[in-house]
Amino acid sequence: MNSGRLIHLLWCFNLYVAFTFIQVSSQNNIYDSKKCVYPAIYNFGDSNSDTGAGYALFTGVKPPNGISFFGSLSGRASDGRLIIDFISEELKLPYLSAYLNSVGSNYRHGANFAVGGASIRPGGYSPINLGIQVSQFVLFKSHSNILFNQLSNNRTDPPFRSGLPRNEDFSKALYTFDIGQNDIAIGLQHTSEEQVKTSIPDILRQFAQAVQVLYNEGARVFWIHNTGPIGCLPYDIIYYQPKNGNLDGNGCVKPHNEIAQEYNRKLKDQVFQLRRKFPLAKFTYVDVYAAKYKLISDAKSLGFVNPLEFCCGSYYGYHINCGKKAIINGTVYGNPCNNPSQHVSWDGIHYSQAANQWIAKQILYGYLSDPPVSVVKACHT
Repeated sequence: MNSGRLIHLLWCFNLYVAFTFIQVSSQNNIYDSKKCVYPAIYNFGDSNSDTGAGYALFTGVKPPNGISFFGSLSGRASDGRLIIDFISEELKLPYLSAYLNSVGSNYRHGANFAVGGASIRPGGYSPINLGIQVSQFVLFKSHSNILFNQLSNNRTDPPFRSGLPRNEDFSKALYTFDIGQNDIAIGLQHTSEEQVKTSIPDILRQFAQAVQVLYNEGARVFWIHNTGPIGCLPYDIIYYQPKNGNLDGNGCVKPHNEIAQEYNRKLKDQVFQLRRKFPLAKFTYVDVYAAKYKLISDAKSLGFVNPLEFCCGSYYGYHINCGKKAIINGTVYGNPCNNPSQHVSWDGIHYSQAANQWIAKQILYGYLSDPPVSVVKACHT
């Protein structure tokens, strides 16, 4: 091959490389441009995502809750951040103020309507079920719009106006859900396992009704968590009477996890139906169950202690809720462990900050979502 031919081929190759680089760079720019810009998050749920409502309502979330991050005013049933907090961080938004917590709240970038003990259907551990949470949102939106418009007409700009959401933000916000666990838990506590299974369609019917109300109010982007492996909660294992073959290899209660999985299958079907019913909306179904069960299965290899151990409170012999203490025969019960970051379970029911952070990393980037989209792109599903 003569030198002229070789130079020509090298020139063509370099041109190809340059053109490919430009294409890839262009695709990356398009990829970046498709990231959603959510002005706000509106969350609905139970104690797994409650950032202060239970504290405001019942003063039930006391230290040592919050010892790893927020301190004594955390309002969270954990030693630190919850999954919803890591969602806020991923979207570069402030942590959500609880709707029912008036002290120090700022609602410019969303609000949290979740309440500890809440269920989808009425009659759960908390009077603030999902239907009431959605009603509170409707009231919140209406009052915010009225107040914001009134303040906009004033010559002066009151300082609290900066803490109000903008009218146009509601349709661009992200609407997150983490609820359903208590519907299963209270059913298992008061009825049979078969009755819990037969209640699932009605639970999801009421869930769909709540979504429809939000859709009618302008909500368009929905991020929906399924429920976790309730049979792996230390509380559930301790108070459940194990029978031969009813515990799996991780020591979790198999029948209870099977109910959670049945609920999740039907929830996923419900989400598909909602997509067909509301084609203008974007729905992402997030398999939190898979993330939590993987964490429990691999806990020791990931640097955690036995996942069935918990850090705060006591259910062995004496039931002492986290945040309370009791001295029995000279022994103090209720003190937290020295290393909450090594525990999957914080208090036997709720996850530790370290566990929540690990779970968040599994679900935020679309690996366990349907469709497989990250939270920063859920508005494009």
